Amino acid sequence: MKRFTLDHHMTSLIGGGFYPTGHSMIMFPSLEEANRVGHQLIEDGVISGDEIYLVTPEDVLEQIAPTTKGSDYPLPSAGTEAATVRTYIKLAREGHAGLLVKTRDETVAEKVMAVVRQAPFSIAERYRRLVIEDL
Repeated sequence: MKRFTLDHHMTSLIGGGFYPTGHSMIMFPSLEEANRVGHQLIEDGVISGDEIYLVTPEDVLEQIAPTTKGSDYPLPSAGTEAATVRTYIKLAREGHAGLLVKTRDETVAEKVMAVVRQAPFSIAERYRRLVIEDL
């Protein structure tokens, strides 16, 4: 499992908002729970350690939150990107942490969620091209 670092592949071309296409962002009530589920995904062979990032509350607030600044300029976003990030911010302020998991197709997303659903989670969103899907 890798430590989260925002890079340009995780943002949209227009506005620069957080939009990690091909990944799912899943948040949990605590860093410990996120870490435990992340390791479980790797141990169960659902994904490799290179396909998952641990996202701390600080990562959300310091790296992801600033991406909302340009998302509504020059016009408000037609999608839900900024609203979704605002939900992550709210949760991070309450101490929630997350996993950013590479979910290249529906089969992988389903396998990830089969493990995730065994734990309490706060939100799970899959970023596909032009669609954010609730998991």
